[in-house]
Amino acid sequence: MNGLFLTFISPGSELIRLGPFILRWYGLLIAIAVLIGLNLSTYLATYRNIKQGLINDLLPILVLCSVIGARIYYVIFEWREYKYNLFETLAIWKGGIAIHGALIAGSLAVFLFCRWRKEPFWDVLDVLLPSVALGQAIGRWGNFFNNEAFGVPTDLPWKLSILPIYRPEEFADYQYFHPTFLYESLWNLLVFGFLIFLFQRNIKGRLKLPAGALTFFYLISYSFGRLWIEGLRTDSLCIASMPPFCEGGLRVAQLLSILLISLGTLGLFWLYKLQRKMPEQGISKK
Repeated sequence: MNGLFLTFISPGSELIRLGPFILRWYGLLIAIAVLIGLNLSTYLATYRNIKQGLINDLLPILVLCSVIGARIYYVIFEWREYKYNLFETLAIWKGGIAIHGALIAGSLAVFLFCRWRKEPFWDVLDVLLPSVALGQAIGRWGNFFNNEAFGVPTDLPWKLSILPIYRPEEFADYQYFHPTFLYESLWNLLVFGFLIFLFQRNIKGRLKLPAGALTFFYLISYSFGRLWIEGLRTDSLCIASMPPFCEGGLRVAQLLSILLISLGTLGLFWLYKLQRKMPEQGISKK
């Protein structure tokens, strides 16, 4: 057997151009992810103590805050590229968003929304995060079409062909790179499957997960994948001169992944400690 030989070649970021109107692959993929996430989270919400229609009301606010947060997060760590051209900070169609910024801003939006509507914060997060993981799996293909977020050069049977215009200067003579978009897409798909498995087992009473457990399981499982995948990327956001994490700097996503793994682990201990002190509250089927 010759093994698997698979070369990815991006067709470009634009799907359709009609005069001034441009439909980009990234935008289409995000729209698909949002629609799928809306339906999935609405379905999962029927198994939690969440009012009907709440996910529909929350979604526009959540998407807007997540996109703004993702962009602000990216611009902060790439300020040297934007400080002389502030208009470019708004050019999100050119790429430059960070999932960790979206998670931070999105979580804050959900928290404030739940306080306003007097809804259970942890339950709402638990039904949203499987959709987030699936949305990440879909959205990562936008990096493929944009020729971005790829890894270091590789000669593996599976690889990504990058045009010279998109290659970092130090790798200008290389053609094939790690398809890190694919690695993270597949990892997020596994995270999604893991969360749905836990959710279903909980519904059937085979697990007794307290509200918020799925959220912390997401933080741990997603961050483990991001921790090693980030080590392959050539475009990581860096914050300090501290090799070998990043050439010229420490990789922000790896540092944050370690913090989120720690937070998720401590969060699970906290939830189960509370569960032991309180009467068991199972999740009933409706």
